[in-house]
Order: sequence, then C-alpha cells, then structure tokens
Amino acid sequence: MKQLTGRTLVAEFALTRTETGWRARVDPSWRGWTGPHGGVIAALLVEVARSAATEPLPVRALDLRFSGRPTDGELTFHATEHVVGRSTVALGVRAEQDGSPIAAASVTLGRMVRTGVEDYAGTPAPRVPPPESCAPFALPPEIVPVGAHFDIRPAAGPLPLSGAGERMMCAWIAPVPEMPADAAVLAILADALPPAVFPTLRAPVAIPTVALSMHLHAEPTGDLPVLVRAVNASTGGGWSVDDTSIWDRGGRLLASARQTRRVLG
Repeated sequence: MKQLTGRTLVAEFALTRTETGWRARVDPSWRGWTGPHGGVIAALLVEVARSAATEPLPVRALDLRFSGRPTDGELTFHATEHVVGRSTVALGVRAEQDGSPIAAASVTLGRMVRTGVEDYAGTPAPRVPPPESCAPFALPPEIVPVGAHFDIRPAAGPLPLSGAGERMMCAWIAPVPEMPADAAVLAILADALPPAVFPTLRAPVAIPTVALSMHLHAEPTGDLPVLVRAVNASTGGGWSVDDTSIWDRGGRLLASARQTRRVLG
C-alpha cells in the first residue's frame, strides 16, 4: 500500500491552541453511525494531552468516557496536567461543544526506562497475508461516511453483515488521507472497524461507543498500514464489549483497546 499524503492529524482537524484551551473541527465526512467518529474524538483528546504536557513523553494509556452526543462542527478542549512521579504524568482532558460536555479522558504519559524485569513484547500478530494480497473492503458511505477515510483490507475472519458465526474481524488498515500512525492516530484506527458483532448480523444496527480505553505496548514508528483485530468479548442486555489489538507490519504489538458500547437496535 503506497503512501497517500503527508497530512497530519493536527492539519486534518484544524487543531489550534486558543487563549483558554484548544479547538478543532470535525467535518461531516468523519461521521460514524450516530455522529462524529468516536476514534477521532479519542485521537484529539490524546493530541491535546500531548500538546499540554510540559515534557514530550510517550503516550502510555488513554481512558475515555463519553458524556454527551457530539455533532458535526467545532469542538473545544481543556487540559490539566498532574505530575505523578519522576517517570509518569497524567493529563485530564475534556471536550465540549457549544458549552456542553461531550467527553472526558485521562491520558497517561510515561518515560521509558530500563528495569531488572525481563521485557515481553506481547502477543505476536496472527499469520495473515500481506496487505498487498488483500482486497479492499469499503463500508457503505451512505450509511457510514467515515468509511471513506479508511483503506481497509480484510486479512482474516468474516466480513461485516455476512451472517457469520464468528464475532471477529481482522484487517490491514490505513487512514485516508494518510497520517503517520502515532498514538493519536492509533486511537482512530482502534475504532475503524465496525462493532465486532457485525459479522453475525445481516443488517446494520447502531452500536455507539460509551467508553474506550487504549494501552500502548511499544513506541509507534508511524508506519502504515497496521493490522487491526477486533473481537467481541460479550454482548447482552443492550450492551456490547469489544477487544481490539493493533500490530505493525513486523508483527510487533503496538496497542490494545477495549470499548463498551450501547446496542440501540
């Protein structure tokens, strides 16, 4: 998969520092099932945290809760830094729209240090064909406009809305326009696939994200595409939980995420 552009997340969403915080704009092309793509909101919260931090430490974790339903247009952000120790900083970041709360997150930054504990790189990537051998799959833009912003190439497991018996999807994914896969962009890609119950369905159902946590296992190199696997951990009583893993092309585990979703259909 060749490079598409050199655009950054900051440029794509016009993320700008103001006198009181930050602002960004999410246009309708980034709309998901019920509003602006949740991964984009997560990515902007991560980027604001990095901008607000006194020291440019690597992102280690994101813990996000949605408190409102955003609409297309401008979002404002505010961040507060808390120094936890010599190696750890936590930033509380909140997103608002028209004065109403939309989401709040805790973003943990941490210095990389050597210890006496043996390193473990995490679960290796599953054996799948390379992205060049995988056919593209497009989410219907009339249903999910944000689908046009992802180059998705299924590599294993069933396709969405195929009535399959397996609650899993695995695909090579790159954003369009291409943005280097840093911690913020990985938050977008962690939410790029449909809910992991979709392979078992025949028609789409609104299943928006209520909470999302993401943990970084290795320093992202920015290389694309990445391999994303989403597995449904459980569904019942109007709620659904998905686990997502992201690997680079070398099979190195970059990030893992867990989402709690509401089932509205």
